[in-house]
Amino acid sequence: MATAAPTNQLPLFYNALEPLSSTQHGAFKSRPADSAEFLAKAHAIPITVDEFVACQRSYPIVFSVGENPVPLALMGLNEGVNVFVDESGRVAGDTYVPAYIRRYPFMLARLRNDAQELSLCFDPQSGLVGDYEEGTPLFADGQPSETTNQILKFCEEFEVSAQRTNAFMKELKEAGLLIDGEVSIQATGADQPYIYRGFQMVSEEKLRELRGDELRKMNQNGMLPLVVAHLFSLPLIRDLFAKQVAQGKGPQLPTPAPATADA
Repeated sequence: MATAAPTNQLPLFYNALEPLSSTQHGAFKSRPADSAEFLAKAHAIPITVDEFVACQRSYPIVFSVGENPVPLALMGLNEGVNVFVDESGRVAGDTYVPAYIRRYPFMLARLRNDAQELSLCFDPQSGLVGDYEEGTPLFADGQPSETTNQILKFCEEFEVSAQRTNAFMKELKEAGLLIDGEVSIQATGADQPYIYRGFQMVSEEKLRELRGDELRKMNQNGMLPLVVAHLFSLPLIRDLFAKQVAQGKGPQLPTPAPATADA
């Protein structure tokens, strides 16, 4: 394996990337994460199309803004807010954990911009991979261990799913179905509604206006169920708002004035 670390901009959660090497990391072990502290301040997690059905049960699914939008599972409505991670950094209950999170601290990356092959890399600052006394060995007799092979397989499957996601997003844009999203929530006791923007969503009106052949094509290529899962998930935005308020993670609603007895 090559040893030069990639220098391109790092994705969410990753502080550094180092290619995994039997020469340099022959004694390294991987240990499970007891908590996900790195996740506590992340409110929007990239997801793939293969996760839409699982995610829509727990999270609103929206799309990022910009020229190359990606699907996102919202774990909070504001920067730095995640209502699904408790104070110890553990994801609450049986909530579905997106593959992007489960992949960390590993990922496949190109070591050079002109490289064709992807190399298995890890975040050396994660505290999850290192020359530890305890953990699961990543190499045995100079060869990748079964654990490393499983990690590699998971990362490869993630990349394939990411390619399907890119194709879905391309078709969604070409169909002209994406619009700027806006949600207005009128909380009890608040003078003005809270407005949330900065994301994209599918326009139900534009979806209804599609020609029959276009709608049939979306159904045949699997896009329509994904769009439906996205639309079904949007009401969960109000549930997220309620969870933020209940956990004291904002917004702060006005406190009702105490009742007073008539004179």
